Amino acid sequence: MKLVLLSGGSGKRLWPLSNDVRSKQFLKLIRNGESEPESMVQRVWRQLAANQCLDMAYISTSQSQVDLIYNQLGPNVPLILEPQKRDTFPAIALIASYLHSVEHLGPDEVVTVMPVDSFVEDHFFQKLKSLERVIMESKAELALMGVAPTYPSTKYGYIIPVQKKSGPQSSLQVERFTEKPSVEAANRLLAQGALWNCGVFAFRLGYLLGELQKRKLPVDYDELAARYLELPKISFDYEIVEKARHVVVVPYEGHWKDLGTWNTLTEEMSDSSVGQVHLVESTNTHVINELDLPIVTIGVSDVVVAASPDGILVAAKDKSHVVKDIANDWSRRPMFEERRWGWYHVLQFQKMNDKVGVLTKQLHLHAGKNLSYQYHHFRSEVWMIVEGEGDFVLNDRLRRVKPGDVVEIPVGAKHAIKAVSDLDIIEVQMGSKLVEDDIVRLGMSWHDIMEMVREA
Repeated sequence: MKLVLLSGGSGKRLWPLSNDVRSKQFLKLIRNGESEPESMVQRVWRQLAANQCLDMAYISTSQSQVDLIYNQLGPNVPLILEPQKRDTFPAIALIASYLHSVEHLGPDEVVTVMPVDSFVEDHFFQKLKSLERVIMESKAELALMGVAPTYPSTKYGYIIPVQKKSGPQSSLQVERFTEKPSVEAANRLLAQGALWNCGVFAFRLGYLLGELQKRKLPVDYDELAARYLELPKISFDYEIVEKARHVVVVPYEGHWKDLGTWNTLTEEMSDSSVGQVHLVESTNTHVINELDLPIVTIGVSDVVVAASPDGILVAAKDKSHVVKDIANDWSRRPMFEERRWGWYHVLQFQKMNDKVGVLTKQLHLHAGKNLSYQYHHFRSEVWMIVEGEGDFVLNDRLRRVKPGDVVEIPVGAKHAIKAVSDLDIIEVQMGSKLVEDDIVRLGMSWHDIMEMVREA
């Protein structure tokens, strides 16, 4: 069996900490068994290792998340890249084509897909591994996992089996699905033995390839990636699951939660405050502060405050999910991003005239990490070394830089830097197009960059 974790959307319900690049699964707001902060993707990857599942695991993601995944999980994570963020049907179609044409797996290979940010106990993964046996024994087109509900939720979809579960290991025939019912309808569903749909799907690879062929879509990865924008932007549930003739569900009785809102996330946080925070006579209140300014709350209850370079949220916990509708209307560039080499924080952007802008950033490179060897078409840069030392390359010439040094990088000049120790840089960009896309990379690893310098 192959297991693919879907690392997709931006998690706008957790604005302002999450955005199109730093999605909710990368926020380090929960703690592991050693009380160290970890993200949701780090938690699930750790659980996969503990349950001997890493050798069958992949992550499906977009190019914008690659640096964050490598930064948090290491550079050897198997990735299946989407050309563009869409919905779960295009993503899973691409997964099937990759496993078929790149990994050369056969039609009877069982593939299980699940969200990367499921907050579950370890025995969830033992139940998940049983899906391979269930799909083979039942001859079903799809096998799902359904969570035994703990209350009549209106936030989740429901799976309604033909009959109530007869035992902890049984799989049940699925009768129908219901999306986000009212409280009254949810209570009726619970009485019928309905289960929460936790977004876990298992299928034989050949079945899904056949579904693609029915839709006249290519099963070759490169061909499907080239036509990716032609695929309907629709969920896998609507396009495949609800149209399938034979679907079974495996019940799971254990802790499961979607940490997709500030309300649910703060329920699992060990700390009521992060960053420069003073909580005074405040109950059931969480404050997460990524700014250099202190935040003080006095005498408030049931509130979440989240502050980052992208904005500040103050919300009643039970209404915090509404922020998604507001944040969806904003198209500002992220002001803070984590990368495989460290992070950067946009300090200021100023438009000088119609053609020229100035952007100021703080860059932090972890010791031993490096920026790629690159150049820009539309901007020049000036770097001031604030702290630490680094090896700096400009047009194939190498030199050591230290605090107080200022280097000028003209438009089109090739440049890279490696942090000898933790390195902080203030970068000032000036040009007509100050976007991350204006980067032409010539080499990624420092070894390859040094080879280019020696050959020059």
